Amino acid sequence: MNTLKSLSLAMIAVASVSQAQDLNQAKKAIDAEQYDKAKSMLKSIIQTKSSGKATFLLGTIYLTQKVDDSAKIYFDKGLSSPDGGKFNSIGLGQLDLNKDDVASAKAKFDMVLKDVKKKDVEEYIYVAKAYMNADKPDYKSAIAVLTKAKLANPNDANVQLALGDALYGDKNQNEAYSAYRSAYQTDSSLIRAKMQLGVLLKGAKQYDKAVESYNEVIKIDPNYGPVYRELAETHYYWANNKNVNYEEYIKKSLGFYEKYMSLTDYSLSSRMRHADFLILAKDYKALEVEANEMKKLDKVNPRILRYLGYSAYENGNNEAAITALNDYISKGGKVIAGDYYYLGLAFVKKSVGADAKIADVTLYNSGIAQIKKAVEMEPNLANALNEIGKGYFTQKSYDVAAGIFEIAISNPNSKNYLEDNNYYGICVYLLNRGKDAKSIDKISLEKADVAMDNVINASPTYQEAFLYKARINNSLDKDDVMAVNYQKFVDLILLKTPEEIEKNKTKLTESYNNIGANYANTDKVKAKENFTKTLAIDPTNAYANDAIKSLK
Repeated sequence: MNTLKSLSLAMIAVASVSQAQDLNQAKKAIDAEQYDKAKSMLKSIIQTKSSGKATFLLGTIYLTQKVDDSAKIYFDKGLSSPDGGKFNSIGLGQLDLNKDDVASAKAKFDMVLKDVKKKDVEEYIYVAKAYMNADKPDYKSAIAVLTKAKLANPNDANVQLALGDALYGDKNQNEAYSAYRSAYQTDSSLIRAKMQLGVLLKGAKQYDKAVESYNEVIKIDPNYGPVYRELAETHYYWANNKNVNYEEYIKKSLGFYEKYMSLTDYSLSSRMRHADFLILAKDYKALEVEANEMKKLDKVNPRILRYLGYSAYENGNNEAAITALNDYISKGGKVIAGDYYYLGLAFVKKSVGADAKIADVTLYNSGIAQIKKAVEMEPNLANALNEIGKGYFTQKSYDVAAGIFEIAISNPNSKNYLEDNNYYGICVYLLNRGKDAKSIDKISLEKADVAMDNVINASPTYQEAFLYKARINNSLDKDDVMAVNYQKFVDLILLKTPEEIEKNKTKLTESYNNIGANYANTDKVKAKENFTKTLAIDPTNAYANDAIKSLK
């Protein structure tokens, strides 16, 4: 009997050790972002034996992949397990955070932490991760939890690693560096801690040093997938922020991301991350290919429609873009600013006829409304409107360009703010040029006048802004303001080289004539003086000659 009892205990012990080893392997797969592999391992454990820890880890993968309903199913399932069931309360707490129910989340976390043994820190780490990984990260709460864990076990490498993540999220680079370094020095198997040292350098825009740091990680483990994702992102930022060959660095970036995919998996969620990166890298041909590959894997996931819509617009298929994005929104997908942005751009493009004029005003207005909504949700989208507006400007679609630039200048922090103001003012002027007082769009012209003021205030030596401010005020019949700004334009041009003055002869005669006309009824001497300056440049100028005759 004792022999049988001993044998049973031994078998239980062996099974427990085996399960712990399997869980560790699953954790390694999660850290390596091999989520499909980890899910398969964890489901196998759950089928063999009730394991609250396995259901918790499986639920956290679904949280990472933004599949909250599946995460909840596994958290609920594991909650009653005697083996690690309490961890599932942490997962449910993160779901509460995602719903902005902070009080319920904290109650669950406190319940888990109140019974933690003195040296145990794992529960603290996962609570901190829940705060960090929530839809609205709370890094300060994560730091507070991990500070307690550090007091309980100051030498635990995983505590240091998690603390590094929390400090980095809280924008405390120096202390994050110390925490990551400490984690790796304590346990060199924590390769992610080593990689994060490079991530800190990336955040500091020291891209070359970041790459050197990542290459050290590759020497240790050339098959660690996440480091190639970091290399991809670093080269993307490098291409956009430094004076380098953009095409070359974007190509490197995309190559590293392909390497990352090959070392992780080609699951739907991985392909979606890849698609998000392709949008950043503006590789829309590849995005369309990826979207169609995703469609083969899952014909009902609405998010695929987003990628099809974005790529269709960028690849010149407005109808397909409108259909895909309307379908996505109607199916109740979580709508982001980019969805309205691309739908609006597709509407606008479709509204423009072959003659570059607006052929469908209703469709155009709908498109502008969608783009405006997008920029209100995500002001940084205003940056991208610059190239789009200039494209319509080049086609002489001044009405379309004006609508685009007007939205762009709604964000004063846009990197193209001054140029967009300039283009907006010019577009409005050109649309109203030659119209009589009854036909002009006075409201738009007054907005254009303000736009030119914005340019002048930031760049007081840019003569073209004064020229267009003068022209705009001429259209508004504000002759005194017109004359002042024509004179400022003249003064700036006359400071230029003889070659530059020669190039601007026509604009100078325009300025002198309008200044002269302004003084014709109030100061004939000044009027004649300006008309004479016109004739000095262009002796046959009919307007100036006739004006001088009328002043005698």
